[in-house]
Amino acid sequence: MADTLLDPKNPSGPVVIGKLKVHVDRDLCIGAATCIAVAPKTFILDSEAKAIVLQSAQEETSETIIESAKACPVAAIIITDETGKQIFPE
Repeated sequence: MADTLLDPKNPSGPVVIGKLKVHVDRDLCIGAATCIAVAPKTFILDSEAKAIVLQSAQEETSETIIESAKACPVAAIIITDETGKQIFPE
């Protein structure tokens, strides 16, 4: 699985995808998998049922990644823009 991760050393981020920096707060993540339903090329659950970021995230649009964060029932996906401004959660 490590070869499919965007950053095997930091599977839940923070990672840069396009102009976004994405980080999954593993303490908040409950494995609801709504992020996967919205952005299946970006997220997958690991063996602890925590969201991790795939290499194929680069194929997903920024809008889709932001929508996947908004779909998370516990707001575990933190997204900032290239200036460091937090986009979600606001």
